[in-house]
Amino acid sequence: MKLLFSHPTGNENVRAASTGFLESDLLAEFHTCVAIFPGSLLDNLGNIEILSEIRRRKFDIRLKPFTYQWPWKEMLRLTALKLGSSSLVKHEVGVFSVDAVYRNLDQRIATRLKSSRLNEIDGVFGYEDGILHTFQESDRLGLLKFYDLPTGHWRAARKLLAVERKRRPDWSSTFTGFADSPIKLTRKDEEIRLASRIFTASKFTASTLLDFPEPLPPIEIIPYGYPPISKMRKISAYSGKKTLKLLFVGRLSQQKGLADLFEAIEGLESAISLTIVGKKPHEFCTALNKSLEKHTWIPSLSNDQVKELMGQHDILVFPSLFDGFGLVITEAMSQGTPVITTERTAGPDLINHGENGWLFRAGHFLELRALLEDLLQHPKHIIEVGRAAKESASLRPWKKYQEELCEAILKNY
Repeated sequence: MKLLFSHPTGNENVRAASTGFLESDLLAEFHTCVAIFPGSLLDNLGNIEILSEIRRRKFDIRLKPFTYQWPWKEMLRLTALKLGSSSLVKHEVGVFSVDAVYRNLDQRIATRLKSSRLNEIDGVFGYEDGILHTFQESDRLGLLKFYDLPTGHWRAARKLLAVERKRRPDWSSTFTGFADSPIKLTRKDEEIRLASRIFTASKFTASTLLDFPEPLPPIEIIPYGYPPISKMRKISAYSGKKTLKLLFVGRLSQQKGLADLFEAIEGLESAISLTIVGKKPHEFCTALNKSLEKHTWIPSLSNDQVKELMGQHDILVFPSLFDGFGLVITEAMSQGTPVITTERTAGPDLINHGENGWLFRAGHFLELRALLEDLLQHPKHIIEVGRAAKESASLRPWKKYQEELCEAILKNY
């Protein structure tokens, strides 16, 4: 069994999957826009401030012989972002938009499949929004088509978040997913129709596919792994004799439940401090801007800096209303920082409430407030749950995800 594996930008789960396929001798080719290997030209270009973002695209050096890169459109997108050229990266229609980058890579892979005699390839593996043309050509060639859905299905998102837009109209502009055109949504549906098998990283994501109006291919749920556990926390555990330090990491949107977090801690500022890490979707949400003024806001940090900051806080709060997984959950737990999150994330897959973290119902900020008030009264519980969170992280490294994913691929061959 040999796979052509692709993803335009790469992230932690893509790096894990690519390495897993390589080590299991499943990888024929890896296609991406930018892959950084030590000493390469792109690695050196990362020294330029305007292109420093590409340093986040580092991959295992062993992947280099298998890697095909199509960098120019993505490099121009990153440059346009740095220069503030919003028209060039405008959602869907910008010549260097994320959508344009995804489509460009997808079309190049499909062209390669058409023009090459790739007899060693038995299947393709790709991700939502970036695999339609590849799937269409693979279908013609009789290849297996493995589809990874990293976030929930768009119909479920619109159904659940439409309610939230009405509940918090002053935050409605932060729900950017409603900007997707009918053409883009049709492409998403066609990818699902063509897939031989769908992979999701959480039960929640799998459940959202029930809103797809047609028969579905088989669905496999394989939760992501945890980063290496931290050897020690950077500060002493919370004892109740100081301010409880909460941390939020993610896009600054009410889709992430940020308004609920602000409301939950209102009036508790003497006992709780809140640090927020993440970028605004835009500058025009007055409710968001006013709330940020009351707390510590850090627009951007590297992944290593985020994990270090997690180790300096008592609890990560991730009150998302719609999230396919939430990698910040596993990152925090690996640092020994317990997590409060909702059932619309990977929380139920990873957390036993009150043992290695806490769960509350998405959008129910009073439940979150009651939980925080209880923890203020029982600080030792935070210490115990943090230890259990770290133990959970030690039991499921990324290697475990790689093994389960490869086993799932092979059983379909």
